[in-house]
Amino acid sequence: MATELKEKMIKGGEFLIKETDPKDIFIPEEWNEEQKMIYQTCLDFIETEIHPNLDKIDSMEYPELVPSLLDKAGQLGLLGSGIPEKYNGFGMDFNTTMLIAEAFGQSHSFVVSISVHIGIGTLPILFYGTEEQKEKYLPKLAMGTMKSAYCLTEPDAGSDANAGKTKARLSEDKKSYLLNGQKMWISNAGFADLFIVFAKIEDDKYLSAFIVEKEFGGITMNPEEKKLGIKGSSTRQVFFNDCNVPVENLLGERESGFKMALNILNIGRIKLGAATVGGSKLALNRSLKYANERKQFGTTIGSFGAIKHKLAEMATRIYACESAVYRTGKNIEDAYINYKNDGMDEDSAKNKAVEEFAIECAILKVHGSELLDFAVDETVQIHGGIGYSAEGPAERGYRDARINRIYEGTNEINRLVTIDMLLKKAMKGSLDLMTPAMEVQKELTSIPSFKQNGEDGLFVKEKKVLTNLKKIGLMISGSAVLKLSTKLKDEQEILMNLADMLIEGYVAESIILRVEKLAGIKGAESCQRQIDMAMIYLHRAVNEIIPAAKEAVYAFAEGDEQRMLLLGLKRFSKIEPYNLKEARRRIAHEMLDRNEYCF
Repeated sequence: MATELKEKMIKGGEFLIKETDPKDIFIPEEWNEEQKMIYQTCLDFIETEIHPNLDKIDSMEYPELVPSLLDKAGQLGLLGSGIPEKYNGFGMDFNTTMLIAEAFGQSHSFVVSISVHIGIGTLPILFYGTEEQKEKYLPKLAMGTMKSAYCLTEPDAGSDANAGKTKARLSEDKKSYLLNGQKMWISNAGFADLFIVFAKIEDDKYLSAFIVEKEFGGITMNPEEKKLGIKGSSTRQVFFNDCNVPVENLLGERESGFKMALNILNIGRIKLGAATVGGSKLALNRSLKYANERKQFGTTIGSFGAIKHKLAEMATRIYACESAVYRTGKNIEDAYINYKNDGMDEDSAKNKAVEEFAIECAILKVHGSELLDFAVDETVQIHGGIGYSAEGPAERGYRDARINRIYEGTNEINRLVTIDMLLKKAMKGSLDLMTPAMEVQKELTSIPSFKQNGEDGLFVKEKKVLTNLKKIGLMISGSAVLKLSTKLKDEQEILMNLADMLIEGYVAESIILRVEKLAGIKGAESCQRQIDMAMIYLHRAVNEIIPAAKEAVYAFAEGDEQRMLLLGLKRFSKIEPYNLKEARRRIAHEMLDRNEYCF
């Protein structure tokens, strides 16, 4: 089994040059009964404990409310899902922890509090801590008796995290570090008992990380920040003034903090992708219920084509993003098992697995956050005037969603690093992009074949479209690298064009693979609405990739080179017509009949 897994394991970014077998991906239709029960436990907790208290949470007038809710989540075991059993956790696999993140995506600002605690506030200790540090802190974090925060951002160090000025100086007796500096936008700061703090030790070039307990002293804070959304999450500036941190609370190796922060952010990015799927489902369900209740011109607004279009488009994008999220989650889990079977220790294997799929994590952060923005915006529109009113159910979701395109690395940064990581893998030889890129260049100068391959089955033609979309990405990125060489890193507009092409191609392939696998299990006749969604999304991907590709070509190519690339774009972006209007109506009808998102 281990050998078979190793042979099937795909590398991060390899989807661009390698065809994936649908049998090798995980699809949400495969959740087992235990996982479904965990998900339902989360939803029940949100329905009974969070939603009735949203106004109180957002008012910040009840400072003990959010910590008490975290206590209750800890009692249910929801804070220790990814922590090994020997530290009072449940040791769940990666995709199950993702499922919990998806569920809490429906909890508005509370999702920030719980995500910070179980994610960036706990994982650095789990992945990089000594055994003594794990034994001391993880059981308390798993139960919620100790709440955590993560201190990285500073006034002059946001996306450029290593520019931080917070300093740690070794005391004269060499038993502790004296920590001095300022951190800002620190979630959970108002009630945290423990802080993961990044600082440079004396004149070091790179950051180190520390486990800092509030009881160490020397910690002060500004009042709670007033924010556009996620008003119920504690967000403060934190000041360290000769904060005395024992030397045994240095986390990981000295100067390893920057790398640690990046890898923890990778997990935060994919978990954010999962949470935005949950938030989008909540928005869609609210829209469906309203569309079935609200009447205009003597009929419910759900009977109007314009509303059906919105509902079906929301469902399609949710289903597509969800497909990509759990596809990547399984890739990470498989890689972890593979590295562990090769003799790597558990923590290193987890780190390496997440690092391997950093490209996909960035893709899902971007796609998920923009999906949620789309979903909440359409929810406001469907609700009309009541959607704009703070008395209605849509306004809070609209405001809360906006932060997702900013934290865990802005979407612009994530687009840039997606291509940067891909090209670095190619330069290091871990991903052979040049050979397939050169093959595409040769194909451009050859006479196109109009022969049909005679294959029969679901998505045969559509998979050819996917292959051609990858060729577009290889063709244009390869040409850009050859033309611009090292200057490409400064052409951010082109890099973002390339990233958009990569993102849409990955998500489109993910939904096609999911539906193909599902149809293999249930039969195509039972999956007609899912097939509709796959076709809608594939057409969307083509329509998104074409302008991004054109903009990139216009930006760096001229004359014969430009004409050749545009001819290649036209050749590789062909897709057969599909009645998208009727497909959306079929999807909307099924959801309206059930009064919920049912896929």
